[in-house]
Amino acid sequence: MSRIDLFKKDLEAKKAVKIIAGIDNFDVHRVKNVLIAAEKCGASAVDIAADADLIQMAKDVTTLPIFVSSTSPEMLLMAKNEGADALEIGNFDALYKKGVRISAKDVVDMTAKTRELVGEGIFLSVTIPGHISVEEQVELARELEDMNVNLIQSEGASVANVNNDGARGMLEKVNVSIANTMEIINATSIPVMTASGITPATAAMPFAAGASAIGVGSCVNKLNSSLEMIATVMNIMEKVDLKREEKIHA
Repeated sequence: MSRIDLFKKDLEAKKAVKIIAGIDNFDVHRVKNVLIAAEKCGASAVDIAADADLIQMAKDVTTLPIFVSSTSPEMLLMAKNEGADALEIGNFDALYKKGVRISAKDVVDMTAKTRELVGEGIFLSVTIPGHISVEEQVELARELEDMNVNLIQSEGASVANVNNDGARGMLEKVNVSIANTMEIINATSIPVMTASGITPATAAMPFAAGASAIGVGSCVNKLNSSLEMIATVMNIMEKVDLKREEKIHA
C-alpha cells in the first residue's frame, strides 16, 4: 500500500486522522517530534509547512502520507516536486493570528492556480475559511467539488466567539467546526475533514457528525516533549479506534 492509499483507505472508512505540525512551524526538531509521534501511534497522515528541507526530513522520518500546507500555489508546486504525497491549501489558523482573513474568492483563485501548476495527478485538500458565513461556506464547497478537489477541510474553532474557559469553552469551539462540517456534508458528496479545536476529548465527535477525517494540530504540536506528543496522539487514536494493520510502502 502506497503512502496516499493509506490515507484514502482511512478516509473511506471515515476514520482518517491527520496530525498537523503547522503551516508556520519551521522548527525542524519540533516538527520531527510531531512526525515521530504520528508514526508511532499509527495516524493516517502528517501535515507540514511548505519547506524543501522539512519535506526531505519527513520522507526520512515517517512512512505516513505527507501533506504539505501553504497558501502559495508556487510553494505547493515546489512541494509536489520535492515528493509530497498530498497538497493542502490552508491551514489558515496561523494567518488569523496575524489579522489576515481569507475570502471565498481567495480560496477559489488559489485552488485554480494550484491545479493549473500541479495538475490533476496529486491529492488536493482545500480549507474552507471558518470566519465566512455558513451560506458562503456551502457555496464555496460546491464550487470546490466542481473543481475536482479531493478533500475539503472545515474549521471554525479559531474564529469562534467563546466566552467560557475550560471544558465548556473547548466544546463550544469544536462545536463550531463540527457544525460547519455538517453543513458542508449535507451540501456536497466530497469527503470532509474537521480541523481546528480537536483534542483527545473531542476527537470522536466529528466522526459521529459524519466527517471522514479529523485534522489535529495545536493539542499536539504545542507540547514541549516527544513523550507528551506520543501520549496525546495515542489517546486520540484510541478514541477514534483506528487500528493500523496495513504495510505502508514509501
